[in-house]
Amino acid sequence: MTEQIPSASAAAAGKDTDRLPPARFAYDRHTWKEIAHLLANLPAALLGFVYVVTVLSVGAFLTVTVIGFPLLAAGLLGARQLGRLERARARMLLGVRVDEPSPLPRRGAGGFLPRLWMALKDPVGWRTALYDFIRLPWGILTFTLTLTSLFVLWPVLPFIARGLANADRAMVRGLLSPSDELERRIAELESDRGVVVDTAAADLRRIERDLHDGAQARLVNLAMGLGLAKEKLLEDPVYAAAMVDEAHGEVKLALQELRDLARGIHPAVLTDRGLDAALSSVASRCTVPVKVTVDLAARPAEAIEGIAYFTVSELLQNVSKHSAAKSASVDVWRSEDRLLIQVADDGRGGAGFDGGTGMRGLAERLGAVDGLFVVDSPEGGPTVVTAELPWRDRQR
Repeated sequence: MTEQIPSASAAAAGKDTDRLPPARFAYDRHTWKEIAHLLANLPAALLGFVYVVTVLSVGAFLTVTVIGFPLLAAGLLGARQLGRLERARARMLLGVRVDEPSPLPRRGAGGFLPRLWMALKDPVGWRTALYDFIRLPWGILTFTLTLTSLFVLWPVLPFIARGLANADRAMVRGLLSPSDELERRIAELESDRGVVVDTAAADLRRIERDLHDGAQARLVNLAMGLGLAKEKLLEDPVYAAAMVDEAHGEVKLALQELRDLARGIHPAVLTDRGLDAALSSVASRCTVPVKVTVDLAARPAEAIEGIAYFTVSELLQNVSKHSAAKSASVDVWRSEDRLLIQVADDGRGGAGFDGGTGMRGLAERLGAVDGLFVVDSPEGGPTVVTAELPWRDRQR
């Protein structure tokens, strides 16, 4: 029976295995920050609790008087500031990165009463008040337990501090952090509201300009021509008849301009027969052959139908003016709760949001109603524009 002699490397490995890990100080910088936060919980909780109970209870009690609701609203605004201090303390001592909620709008609220109501229903203020109200017993518990552990349970204090600090982190994230989805939605709605207002104002200016420069000017000339014809009726009937003929032509042109203007506001064929007939009418005026396919079992709401019509109309105008295409197609269909529109052409491509305000304006209009607008137009073509609108059923 032979016996192997262990090598020097194996002996060294055995010694390394038997060696204890190096000592490390348990109270590092992060632990001391957590301990400081837990000890500061009591004074911070006392301040928040006294503020919430005093200001909000007095404001709620005085709501039977004139000053009650303004005092309650001011108390909620003050609670917002306390929440900001708590977020800063958690960020500095616990390393919790919590975004600041959006401030209440100061402009465009419509006066004192709307601003007062906005402050009274502020969810950030109420959640901060709830946070300050429930923190007093927690502040007493964390202060007492941390201070006692410093002298009695100091070997396990880092673990206790970590557990209590994690509970604090959860409360800060749960009650003092803004709702990401809500904040995003509020920002989108504020932006969309501005787009809708600007679009409506631009449409009104366009209609006013078209009426002033087009039909109104022709009607003024018509009135002047008929007045002159009336004066010349007895003196020179032939000249008067020629002026009446000219006025008749002006009437036809004015009527055509009024029809075009009415079609630009809302075409009658869209109201009477729906998207299929209206888009076919638009396609017939395009300078290239357009194939229109509308696959809808029912008509959408009037507003959605109108946006879809004007989107296709604007895109087909771009095809006529800029694409140099030989053919184009329009497809409209419904997919679950969305109305999809696709306009394609075999032109030279290069369309995008940088070429002018047309595409950008369409994207803003669709975005204002929770729609999407995607342009795929490489150089050399083809161009495919996809628009997506929310489906809403038509009211009977």
